[in-house]
Amino acid sequence: MGQDAALLEVTDLRVEFRTRRGSAMVLNGVDFHIRRGETLCVVGESGCGKSMTALALLRLIPSPPGQIKAGAVRFQGEDLAQATEARMREVRGDRISMIFQEPMTSLNPVFTVGDQIGESLRLHAGLDAKAARERSIEMLRSVGIPAPERRVDEYPHQLSGGMRQRVMIAMALACRPDILIADEPTTALDVTVQAEVLDLLAALVADSGMALLLISHDLGLMADRVQRLLVMYAGQAIEDGPCAEVLARPAHPYTQALLAARPRLELARGTRLATIPGRVPELHALPPGCAFADRCPRVVDRCRVVDPPPVEVGAGHTACCLRLHEVTA
Repeated sequence: MGQDAALLEVTDLRVEFRTRRGSAMVLNGVDFHIRRGETLCVVGESGCGKSMTALALLRLIPSPPGQIKAGAVRFQGEDLAQATEARMREVRGDRISMIFQEPMTSLNPVFTVGDQIGESLRLHAGLDAKAARERSIEMLRSVGIPAPERRVDEYPHQLSGGMRQRVMIAMALACRPDILIADEPTTALDVTVQAEVLDLLAALVADSGMALLLISHDLGLMADRVQRLLVMYAGQAIEDGPCAEVLARPAHPYTQALLAARPRLELARGTRLATIPGRVPELHALPPGCAFADRCPRVVDRCRVVDPPPVEVGAGHTACCLRLHEVTA
């Protein structure tokens, strides 16, 4: 694989859920790629499909009611969307690992953190109990947990929120994966610990050369830590490009609205923050045309009829909007 080849390439990924109110296409033609050593951040409001994208990559969608209806998830050339469940068990936790949103609910309360880190090492690396314990201590030390020789025998409830998050990172990195997926890794952490966790992830990516797929709703935290941004709305990838370019020159009206809603230090005390009117549409009853049309300040009649394709607005920077040239002007 060449240096510029994509480590993971997602093409036209579509995931459908069958509900009592009808079928909902929770992912509707998602396309993106990520290269080795690169950090891609997926942003958007709750319900836009960020976490579902991560679960679909690892085939962790509950079935029923959900299923991958179309598309490809090519990891080093292999389409994981077509892989057997036995093959996926080999990939998960070994070549592709994931840090889930809330460590207190993701960690098992009846096993020590050492047992939980060691499980993947015994399964994927074939280590015996002693070697797995030593490697677990090494992993705890690498993520900045003090006194790892003692902490390895403690239970999740004995650790702080920041430490539990670091344990989750240690578990995900134990087998030295090629891709790490971090789903809202700073949820429920205070601001100082949030920065520490993100800096730790950035350092690990730099040291190991793995790719990082970071899911977040906080654009401010991500600005200096990622190379590319993927903006999602209603199960679609509506803008994709270099992080600095997207933040400096957002092309899609939704991206512009997200950035305008960020709190900023230069705002005068008492200034009312900008908001996006309305809410993400119900996925089982999406209207024709652009999914953002009902909330967009630049909507015209054509937007409610035509589903906008991605259009290039810069080097490696695309957005899905029929009025793109007017918006960017």
